[in-house]
Amino acid sequence: MSGLLTGEIRAMVGREAVYTAPEPLGRAAFRYYALAVGDDNPVYRDSAYAAAHGYRDVVAPPTLICETNQYAGLARDDDGYAGHSWHIDVPGARLVRGGNDYTFHRPVHPDDVITATWRIESVTEKAGKLFVVSRVVYTNQHDELLATNEETLIYVGAE
Repeated sequence: MSGLLTGEIRAMVGREAVYTAPEPLGRAAFRYYALAVGDDNPVYRDSAYAAAHGYRDVVAPPTLICETNQYAGLARDDDGYAGHSWHIDVPGARLVRGGNDYTFHRPVHPDDVITATWRIESVTEKAGKLFVVSRVVYTNQHDELLATNEETLIYVGAE
């Protein structure tokens, strides 16, 4: 499959989408997320334990803030997903997630209000596959860098 990288897709480089949570994450979100992923580290739910380990309060499990669907306020798509998507239509191809590369810069606390700024960094075609790389920067209400995530989407022939 060739010719996947159209001018329309090439023009998407630099496109941004910004989502800000309507309220602080809160302690319950930390506890529920840790339970959901099976991580029983007390630093996510016990303030005294967190303080004894150098934190001012409980902290979020690392990838909790990366689940943009919890605060993007987007309508569900046909698959029921309510998070960020670039909605790139590549006729004759299917989407395969190529992976994520997370970097965590500082702890996230219950009173943090998260903003996620997504940006398409590059689009390339190699060996008949289209690669879309985007970067997400997560900050709090003080504009402090919390985390980054580089995500790769791969569109491959559907045959």
